[in-house]
Amino acid sequence: MSNASTQATPLYTLWQLVLYMLRLGTFGFGGPVALAGYMHRDLVERRGWITEADYKEGVALAQLAPGPMAAQLAIYLGYVHYRVTGATLVGVAFVMPSFLMVVALGWAYVRFGGIPWMQAVFYGVGAAVVGIIAMSAKKLTEKSVGKDKLLWAIYLLLGAVTVITESEIAWLFIAAGVLVWLLRAPPQWFRKPGVNGVALAQLPWLGSLLGGADAPVLLQIAVFFAKAGAFVFGSGLAIVPFLYSGVVTELHWLNERQFVDAVAVAMITPGPVVITVGFIGYLVQGFSGAAVAALATFLPCYLFTVIPAPYFKKYGRLPGVIAFVDGITAAAVGAITGSVIVIAKRSIVDIPTAVIALATVGLLWKFKKLQEPIVIAVAAAIGLVLYPLLHP
Repeated sequence: MSNASTQATPLYTLWQLVLYMLRLGTFGFGGPVALAGYMHRDLVERRGWITEADYKEGVALAQLAPGPMAAQLAIYLGYVHYRVTGATLVGVAFVMPSFLMVVALGWAYVRFGGIPWMQAVFYGVGAAVVGIIAMSAKKLTEKSVGKDKLLWAIYLLLGAVTVITESEIAWLFIAAGVLVWLLRAPPQWFRKPGVNGVALAQLPWLGSLLGGADAPVLLQIAVFFAKAGAFVFGSGLAIVPFLYSGVVTELHWLNERQFVDAVAVAMITPGPVVITVGFIGYLVQGFSGAAVAALATFLPCYLFTVIPAPYFKKYGRLPGVIAFVDGITAAAVGAITGSVIVIAKRSIVDIPTAVIALATVGLLWKFKKLQEPIVIAVAAAIGLVLYPLLHP
């Protein structure tokens, strides 16, 4: 194995990892921050299947490349020991459970004319999710930033930028990596053919597909969601404004109410938040629309992870690359922490939701082995009871 940080012999089978990702995709609530935190806790800390260095490389690559962070991190971890086969099986296992759930919810939504209880559930779940991702961000911060003053400066800057702009600015991640590289391991080489080269190679091909307003609806869905997967950086949170501008404002596939419901579906289902594209696709064109939307969104992120991965494995222990990865990781965790505040502004709307969020933090702090799905289920039940009373 060319990367010395990777165990020569894996401590797990491919199917053990696939089953883990299937379970995480089925029960993992909280969006990209929480999902990345679960992977670190379970695969690095508890089981020792993945090294800290490999995990950090995965986070850095996920932040460099466009597309949903949690899915890219999962795909990269599948690649670490089992290469393209592992990346492919892990990616499918991670995404499939939540895809099937949103398709089922899409069917119910169309069949029964909306889902009135969704607002009530989201009222409780949204607040609990804030607590869950806050705890995940805390753990990632302690592990990735530590007491390093330079990394803390980058972390705080990216956190503030994310809060102010409510988005994640891709070039700042790269700038953070370059800054740490220049300061910690001055240039001996900087010719790594990494993610940016791959991304740029793909852009003209994708750019030629930007039109097609008169194309069949399924082709329009494929083109639009491929753009979403190929051009939107950061977490599931970052893709929401892009989806809104296209789906509601430009293409008029959904109205405001339907779009809000689609985002709520993504938040109350486990797995990657970006899976809301499956729900949107279902509302537009049934199951075929859902399948095309999900495939078009996740295929670019899969390619942008698998193609550059060998270079990360080959050059990952060079001092310059380690410094570059440290800078990007600090920036990524800072942006993730900032996104906690952004999500909190939308989810904590009154005293009861604030209490739910704080109670979630307190419970997860005190009971280290408390399972997040239990917290989500209790929060959903509280929402179903409280919301009708507070919003008659």
